[in-house]
Amino acid sequence: MTLHTIMTIAVLGAGTMGNGIAHVFARAGYHVILRDVEQRYLERGLETVAKNLDREIKKGKLPETERAGILARISLVTEMSAIASADFVVEAVPEKIEIKRAVLGEADAMLGKDAILASNTSSIAMTTLAAMTGRADRFVGMHFMNPVPMMALVEVIRALQTSDATFATTMALAEKLGKKPVAVNDAPGFVSNRVLMPLINEAAYCVLEGVATAEAVDAVMKTGMNHPMGPLELADFIGLDVCVDIMHVLQEGLGDPKYRACPLLKKYVAAGWLGRKTGRGFFSYG
Repeated sequence: MTLHTIMTIAVLGAGTMGNGIAHVFARAGYHVILRDVEQRYLERGLETVAKNLDREIKKGKLPETERAGILARISLVTEMSAIASADFVVEAVPEKIEIKRAVLGEADAMLGKDAILASNTSSIAMTTLAAMTGRADRFVGMHFMNPVPMMALVEVIRALQTSDATFATTMALAEKLGKKPVAVNDAPGFVSNRVLMPLINEAAYCVLEGVATAEAVDAVMKTGMNHPMGPLELADFIGLDVCVDIMHVLQEGLGDPKYRACPLLKKYVAAGWLGRKTGRGFFSYG
């Protein structure tokens, strides 16, 4: 499979990352098959794409005349068999290895022999995921940043088994989307989350230990370190449950206790305070 032979994209999962990935592929002119387990998740995902397109139009980043065509290029499906015609697939299901194992295995069985299968996992080792499929040489990591339509970075992660051709095609595809692909070798958390999550975790420890309030911690990082968003506000944006899951992957994968999740993060998750998506995390959202 080469860049020029890729016509149809399948995205597995219509959540925050999945609908954003579908958005950027459809905006780049690809036909997108967006698959999830229930129609309501698909409709919610497409509604988010429509709202984000409206936001781009309002900011002058997209001509209004292109909106209808972009939405028309996204097909909503619940059956995995409907992705059989896809040339390139991006898995964007929750960061749980048992879910990924089931979804990747099912998708792998449906696809043509030349199709490339990519995972948007934010921390799980790509070599492990590749081994769960029958196309390990055509398996690659494509880690988009949230919010996908706005963020330029895509970490492109080579599994041990990934072929040079698959890796080169994926890098070129990311560039065609208008993204900035960065080559990263396979390791837990890659670069982005191996650096970011310990920062968020340490910020949570500062709150737990009474060093400062959440507001003060974020103010220091924004004002003193020139971060556009404080680490705790960013944690709320990502989802505190996702942060805890990634910390567990880092601790297990790297075997270092410094990656243990802060007890305050785990307490908030146990309470259902997951951040923006539930209306409350380190901060409250109306």
